[in-house]
Amino acid sequence: MPRPAAQNATFGAETAPAAEAATGMLKRILIVTDAWHPQVNGVVRTLQNLAEHLAKAGVTVEFLTPAGFRTVPLPSYPAIRLALPGPGRVARRIEAFRPDHVHIATEGPLGILARRYCLSRGLVFTTSYHTRFPEYVSSRAPFPESWVYALLRRFHNAGDGMLVATPSLARELTDRRFTKARLWTRGVDTELYRPDRPQVLDLPRPIFLSVGRVAVEKNLQAFLDLDLPGSKVVVGSGPALATLRESHPDVTFLGTRTGTDLADIYASADVFVFPSRTDTFGIVLLEALASGLPVAAYPVTGPADVLADGIGGVLSDDLHQAALAALSIGRDTARRKAETFSWAACAGLFLRHARDAHAQPATLRAPGTVGKMKLS
Repeated sequence: MPRPAAQNATFGAETAPAAEAATGMLKRILIVTDAWHPQVNGVVRTLQNLAEHLAKAGVTVEFLTPAGFRTVPLPSYPAIRLALPGPGRVARRIEAFRPDHVHIATEGPLGILARRYCLSRGLVFTTSYHTRFPEYVSSRAPFPESWVYALLRRFHNAGDGMLVATPSLARELTDRRFTKARLWTRGVDTELYRPDRPQVLDLPRPIFLSVGRVAVEKNLQAFLDLDLPGSKVVVGSGPALATLRESHPDVTFLGTRTGTDLADIYASADVFVFPSRTDTFGIVLLEALASGLPVAAYPVTGPADVLADGIGGVLSDDLHQAALAALSIGRDTARRKAETFSWAACAGLFLRHARDAHAQPATLRAPGTVGKMKLS
């Protein structure tokens, strides 16, 4: 039985009437993700906040994660562990939940098996493109980016919508022949991250802060090499932490921080420096802005989308110049930019795309994709 026809890549379009009619059918959503606790990253934070706000909309969310499966460390990054599930166990987990919609958030072992399951039964599913795996792989091994893009294209084009965080990433992937890009922006907790939190960094001013995974693909070296006044602070952990801490004794490395500890650190700094050239968004950008922290970054996907209007930060191929110029931006200005993003809007957009995926005529769908899936 044929699956629904693919939709063209559209960004910011109004929800189709057929999708609005599908509102009542999506009450149970399964999110499949290879990235989960104890990892601390943008994917995990996004999915946690998504589930919280979908619940407020009356949607029950279940996660299929590496929890409960045997895992192995990711080569070159042992802190990340990959699940080794069998197809049968994944199938049984899906069938036990009986979802109305399946969203595959990652392209790892769990994502691959969930995709296979959905395709074998003609089930509607969406995916999301969170991570630039081609660039990450090529930064660690002599493996052509074009090969990885081909694999990812095959993975995502088989679904009924690929959710991406920014318009520039959507355009880039469409140019690379990904056919189903849908814009799905991010949010920030403006109650947790705010300028008036306690000052916890007793360091010479100005304080330049960077937050994120300490790994080669994050280009942290570009920040550490800058000749800046005051102090540099790095929050995060990863495979490059020990090496960088030894080679840069003048930098304050705080390791992983979360919750109020992290929020206090943001509020205590003067400029947030985001050196990555490969992130698809960078939730830390919004957390910094919400904390009243102006941003200095390269004009690449993520920063270029968030700061396209020039409000709240400085973009430049000269990161040193951007960091110094950001000192002149007021904390109120940065805060106002963050207030234009919300997790509630993020969840609403996700749900709209899920509904759109089910909005094809019922005669074109495989059995079981209307209402609760009959997964046998």
